[in-house]
Amino acid sequence: MRSGCWFLLPSLTLAYPYFHDGSAIQPDTRSLSEIYHAALKEGGLVTLWHGGDEKNQQDGLKLAFEKRFPGMTLNVTVDLSKYLDVDIDEQLARKSLYVDVAMLQTLQDYPRWKEAGALSPYKPIDFNTVFDQIVDLEGYYMGVRFFHWPMTWDSSRVKGSGPTGYNDFLGKDYKNKLVLTYPNDDDAVLHNFNKIVQEHGTSWLDRLLQQNPRWVRGTQTPTDIIVNTNSNQTATFAAFGPFGSSSLKARVPIKDHFTSWAQTGAIFTEAPHPQAARLLMNFVISREWQQDLVENGLWSVRKDLSQPSGYNQSLLDMQNTDPLGFRDFMMDREMVERLRFWYEERLGVAKGLDPIFDNM
Repeated sequence: MRSGCWFLLPSLTLAYPYFHDGSAIQPDTRSLSEIYHAALKEGGLVTLWHGGDEKNQQDGLKLAFEKRFPGMTLNVTVDLSKYLDVDIDEQLARKSLYVDVAMLQTLQDYPRWKEAGALSPYKPIDFNTVFDQIVDLEGYYMGVRFFHWPMTWDSSRVKGSGPTGYNDFLGKDYKNKLVLTYPNDDDAVLHNFNKIVQEHGTSWLDRLLQQNPRWVRGTQTPTDIIVNTNSNQTATFAAFGPFGSSSLKARVPIKDHFTSWAQTGAIFTEAPHPQAARLLMNFVISREWQQDLVENGLWSVRKDLSQPSGYNQSLLDMQNTDPLGFRDFMMDREMVERLRFWYEERLGVAKGLDPIFDNM
């Protein structure tokens, strides 16, 4: 991983001369049991690369999948999406792919992989229950999980009921108390900061910097730091929310824009375990798994499930978030690069341990 053999990338478009027409593909008509037994017959193994910034972030998925399908092994690797896609490109160029499924934040990768013939069209049994706006209608890729950036704080150390918008973080109670992820190190964080500055102006950023926030790498790192009682930091935003701490509270802004997106999954044409890959894609959009996500405060990609507690609209219907806008943002790589350097000039190059290896 992370070898980044860039000179191989231009050959990707020639590696798979594949003319796709998935328009006639229908959702899998087999039962889940039939797909499961086909996966067992194939060897009972599926390799997933999932975007994230802590090694254990998908342990819950691995546990649930292997419990639901005895005899199956989910070999899951979590790393930053911006690193995983480079390694996948290299494997594709070398024609030595060993990854079956990728579920990444780098949404710009999927259309180009599709055009290169690197993706295998497949529609899970419940394909039609997923919001149309976050799937490739030909079945080459689909949103499998919604993520969003809430505001998070330690209620035992923050006065009152907590922040309701980004201007609250400019108050005196948050001086030297904020821990934030470098926006120039993560595109989803960059998107959130960009929206804040669009709404509140560059003066907001100037005032935020006067609060002397602690800047870190990784989007789980801020909450890991806050739950450490020896830490001076008590709040964050544009980062993952609570992970099992009773004193941590989270909410999305009442009016301000917050970033959300559909983490997108696809099966590769040369996947070594195509049946197991299909089983996994069925599981991650299943009512069983998606309902578990809802009960843990996340929105579902399914149209037929309710919203997480405290909310009555899907992310696609809310006025102050736009998962599709995030997708468009990720597609404009020239703009993203300009923004990244704009923040880097103000904050400096992202410093600190790689979050995958920081043991937090």
